[in-house]
Amino acid sequence: MTSETPAFDFRSVLLSGFLPAALFAIGEGAIIPIIPIAASSLGASLAFAGFVAALILVGELIGDVPSGVVVARIGERNAMIGAAVVSVVGLLVCTAAPNAWVLALGVFLVGVSTAVFALARHAYMTTAIPLHIRARALSSLGGVFRFGYFVGPFIAAGVVHLTGTTQSAFWIHIVCCLLAAVTLLVLRDPATGARGFRRPSRASRPRTDDATVTTDATTTEPPTDTGAQFVQEEAHGLFRTIRANRAVLLRLGSGAGLIGALRAGRQVILPLWAVSVGLDDSTAALVIGIAGAVDFALFYTSGQIMDRWGRLASALPCMVGLSISYFLLAWSGHLDARVGWFVAIAMGMSLANGVGSGILMTLGADLAPRDHPAPFLGAWRFTGDFGQAAAPLLISGVTAVASIAVASGVMGVLGLVGAGILLRYVPRYLPRKLR
Repeated sequence: MTSETPAFDFRSVLLSGFLPAALFAIGEGAIIPIIPIAASSLGASLAFAGFVAALILVGELIGDVPSGVVVARIGERNAMIGAAVVSVVGLLVCTAAPNAWVLALGVFLVGVSTAVFALARHAYMTTAIPLHIRARALSSLGGVFRFGYFVGPFIAAGVVHLTGTTQSAFWIHIVCCLLAAVTLLVLRDPATGARGFRRPSRASRPRTDDATVTTDATTTEPPTDTGAQFVQEEAHGLFRTIRANRAVLLRLGSGAGLIGALRAGRQVILPLWAVSVGLDDSTAALVIGIAGAVDFALFYTSGQIMDRWGRLASALPCMVGLSISYFLLAWSGHLDARVGWFVAIAMGMSLANGVGSGILMTLGADLAPRDHPAPFLGAWRFTGDFGQAAAPLLISGVTAVASIAVASGVMGVLGLVGAGILLRYVPRYLPRKLR
């Protein structure tokens, strides 16, 4: 009934899968802490600066709907190249923005293109990786983005310091997008040997787990779909799939959405807090970059925790740690040493976030039906991205009507709610060896 699973060779997807993602992540990591600061420098209030920063995630949420169709029609490689080009257009708008409203438009375009890039990358990685190392491999993919969020702010800090203008940081992402596109054009697809814009047929694509994988004593797991099948199915009937799986998406998906919300809120509230305590642009980017180093250092450890002790062993410390950090941030606002507290809390947030590296992708892969995973993964991604998009808008709104400290406290409460949801529903929907 079973045969030995062949060893998986990371080298087959290292350059084609990880290198473009790393370049894109470095550019994104460079601009994320800069967006609210750039909006503030263009005359935006603290609340409106938060709204502008939120638009990159709102763009990702909206881009999730058509991205599956785009990737299915033109192929994974072409979709990533096209997304990089659209990002360059949005970034050029950001560099030339005369006011915060034009900056908001450019940021939104970057968010939409990021959704297409992310789906194309995830489609390939999900179908290429065998089950027995899924958590570690997807955590490594999450580590690629954490590497970008670690390196990007340092580069941004240097560029802003040398040029003296905040918006010059957007050129970093422009260069990274162009390098990612060139990399995809030059490198051969490891499965088909194709180069450039040619859309290869995936019908004969070899799978890394052709053998049937045994998941327990009585059930077996069929091979995964090819990349083309994956994106075609994920594009089909997103909202119908959400309705069909509303029970798990409403329950466990709500917890996943709150994980995304706390992570996204961290990316917005830290730069806003830096502005509120009077840090200059380059210093704020430097602090956030150092925090990104802590986050990046834990990406593989998170995968080991999930594979050895289960998904809750990663998810719960992540959520509780982020909640405590938000509460401490709200409490520190009135202290004389609030700058020092800001630095320490930024490191604590990154530590908690790093422990949960890859948890959303891994939970989605665990819950998806083995014989037809793509539609569920599309719905799972949408619910997670909804939480990511909503959190910065919530922070912006609460800051406008109350204060940024109150907004931080609200996020801390949501984190505890999310931890309770995960503790309640992960045991219900995952088998014991995974949970």
